[in-house]
Amino acid sequence: MRELVYYVAVSLDGFIAGPQDQFDAFLIEGDHMEGINAEFHDAIPTDIAAHLGIPQSAQRFGTVLMGATTYSMGLPDMPSPYRHLEQIVFTHHPLGTAENLRATDEDPVQVVRALKQQPGADIWLCGGAQLAAQLRDEIDRLVLKRQPLLFGDGVPLFAPGSYAPQRLEHVRTVSFESGVSLTEYARRR
Repeated sequence: MRELVYYVAVSLDGFIAGPQDQFDAFLIEGDHMEGINAEFHDAIPTDIAAHLGIPQSAQRFGTVLMGATTYSMGLPDMPSPYRHLEQIVFTHHPLGTAENLRATDEDPVQVVRALKQQPGADIWLCGGAQLAAQLRDEIDRLVLKRQPLLFGDGVPLFAPGSYAPQRLEHVRTVSFESGVSLTEYARRR
């Protein structure tokens, strides 16, 4: 069965973007990039991967889920940022048409449960905090690219809410000279 993987960059103080939704402080150069890109090449925007000569196979991820704010970060430069994947954007507003892109106002939990029953590669939860909070109980893996920076405020990993504590199992941590670490957790079932 397909898994829902929340794969995201996060600051040391737990933010996936700064106070004005900025994410340009995250390190995109350094020794961490080669290892992360080799494993998570499907999570690189299609045009950027092509420019870098990184092949994308849709073997790790076959579908990417985004909230409207996360999707809009690349507009208008990339109206279909991950067109090598099935892209689903959860929004109440029409987005227009783009390759492999579906906008929906359906319940994210129901969409994910249906996707998990289909054959294919895993489902990547790209962001943001509101969508992650809605899908919290559906997340099978949490893969954090911990960045050596502090925002102080901004978009949290999960939107605030009343949650029952959930314990995740540590799978691995890989540390890089750049100060970035990749940490993976799996849900206890």
